[in-house]
Amino acid sequence: MTIAILGAGNVGKALGGRLVARGERLHYGVPEPAKYAALSGTHAEVGTVAEALAASDLAILAVPYDAAAPVVEAVGDWSGRILVDATNPIAPGLSGLLVGTTTSGAEQIAARAHNARVVKAFNTTGFENLADPEYPGGPVFMPVCGDDADARGRVVALAMLMGFDAVDFGPLAGARYLEPFAMTWIHLAYKQGYGRRFAFGLLKGKD
Repeated sequence: MTIAILGAGNVGKALGGRLVARGERLHYGVPEPAKYAALSGTHAEVGTVAEALAASDLAILAVPYDAAAPVVEAVGDWSGRILVDATNPIAPGLSGLLVGTTTSGAEQIAARAHNARVVKAFNTTGFENLADPEYPGGPVFMPVCGDDADARGRVVALAMLMGFDAVDFGPLAGARYLEPFAMTWIHLAYKQGYGRRFAFGLLKGKD
C-alpha cells in the first residue's frame, strides 16, 4: 500500500526513513512542501496534506498533539482510510499527560476524524527507535490498538515489516494505557538519565 505521513518532524522523518528502507512508497503531507523538498526521492514524495491523502489508503499522524485536531478536522471526510495516531497528549515541560484514565488522545482524535479507522501505534518509544527498532536483545516492542480489527491487523503487519515486535493490543480504548506507557519511556529518558537510545522489549516464557 501507499502510505501518507502527515508531518515531517523527528517522528515523521524517522518513520518515513524506515518505510522507504523497507521498500514502501510514501507521501509526506506538510503545510509548506517546498520547505521539505529534500525528503523527496525514489520512494517518497512531498506535497500538501490533501495531496498526500489522495495518493494513499493509510495515513500516519506524526504532528505535535496540539496540531492533531486541526489537521484531522480539516480533512473532513476520511472515507474509510486508516489513520494511525502516533501522537501523545504530553503536557508542557514533559510534566504528564493532558488527558487520561477515562479517555485518551487517540479517542479524542477518532471523534474528530470523520469516517477514519483510527489505530494507535508508534507512540510508545523515541524517534531514534522508530528509525531503527533493532537491538542486540531483540526488536522494539510495539503495541497497536484500534476498534477496527482489519485496520488494526494491517498496522500490526506494517509494524512487523518495519522490524518491530508488534502486538495486537485490542480496541482503541487501550490507548488509555499506551499513552501513559509512552510517559514511562520519557520519564526514564529525561528524568532518570537513561538517554534516548533504549527501548522496551516483550519477554515470553517457555510453553
